[in-house]
Amino acid sequence: MSDLQWQQPADSPLGTARLSKLAFDGVNLAPLRSQLLDKYVFEPDNAAALIDLSIIEQLLGNVEDGLARQAEALQLRRVYRSPGAKPAGLRLLAFAAPGDIGTNAPLDFLLEGSDVALTTLFILPGEPLPDGIPEHDVAIVAVSESDANQPALDEITRLAQAWPKPVLNRPEHVAQLGREELYRLMSGVAGLQIPATVRIDRTTLGEIGAGKTALQSHLRDGEFPLIVRPIDSHAGRGLKKLDDPAAIAAYLAERPERGFFISRFIDYRSPDGLFRKYRVVFIDGHAYACHMAITHQWMIYYLNAGMSESIAKLAEEERFMTGFDHEFARRHRAAFRALAERTGLDYFGIDCAQTAEGELLLFEADIAMIVHAMDSPKIYPYKVPQMRKVFAAFAAMLKARAEAAGSAAETAA
Repeated sequence: MSDLQWQQPADSPLGTARLSKLAFDGVNLAPLRSQLLDKYVFEPDNAAALIDLSIIEQLLGNVEDGLARQAEALQLRRVYRSPGAKPAGLRLLAFAAPGDIGTNAPLDFLLEGSDVALTTLFILPGEPLPDGIPEHDVAIVAVSESDANQPALDEITRLAQAWPKPVLNRPEHVAQLGREELYRLMSGVAGLQIPATVRIDRTTLGEIGAGKTALQSHLRDGEFPLIVRPIDSHAGRGLKKLDDPAAIAAYLAERPERGFFISRFIDYRSPDGLFRKYRVVFIDGHAYACHMAITHQWMIYYLNAGMSESIAKLAEEERFMTGFDHEFARRHRAAFRALAERTGLDYFGIDCAQTAEGELLLFEADIAMIVHAMDSPKIYPYKVPQMRKVFAAFAAMLKARAEAAGSAAETAA
């Protein structure tokens, strides 16, 4: 790929992980995009090229064009093989839904370096399954929770009832990760804080800003500052802290959406005045550290935290990751156990922090959080063994589920 030549079978796109890594490393994707556009013109039935073109368009910020190319690809083919497993030791089928890069769990990141062969089946609600579903040992739901994805999750729920192989991340459990549902699911857990989150329409939010209706009549523990975000938004799109009712009108003037989530803001600054956010994944009930970010801003993303530019921040993240099992995970053992048990999911991730009182502050839970090994091993040498540990645990869980199903089938026979 150094010369960015696209050479893949029609059913095997390069995929999100490989293309994202190129973009992450600063590789100019324009030549590959041009090559794929030529294929789009001269080989319009090359579904894998269309899928990769869709991903590249999204990585370049052309989301609408990317989704249009994906829709064309799915009219041609709904089953795709991911390259990479050598040799294949287990066959994994992922149920996916149409949508942008954040719609489905990016499993190809998690399977990096494994002997698991991944095949993705896109579910189109209302349409029958394509002929010739590939043989597989275990299946997993990759579709994340959202209003837009609910029809696909409903369809997978129906299919999973009689699916011949084990289905991990059952769709009814994925649906519980919605912001309102997660609060109800996790409220009352000792050592865990999660602010109430409610849906609110644009008109009502404007009335709160104008003083025509009380915030507390819609949000039980409501007070300013208030966190607001559009429904189904991710990666901070439209996320804002509103310090007083007057800020609502300005926010609505910027946003076209009709519905929003609101919750009260919890100040989670550490004693040194910095904010710290942690990403943790749960695999078969066990928690694993993925990263931490430290910055002076309350709205933290790893890429805006300047971690690579600070020796002190890198040293703290290294301590967090290497000492996770004996420190952070032990400190929040009860909250982690409740998260694993109440969600009922085989795999999911959380973004969280710690309150001034030392409790776990839960921001969100999702199955589609990006968990990767793209960071430079020269800058982040401590991440290499940790991410290998995460990836190995994920592959081991898949194999354990497949083996358990095989043993049960033999016993029944």
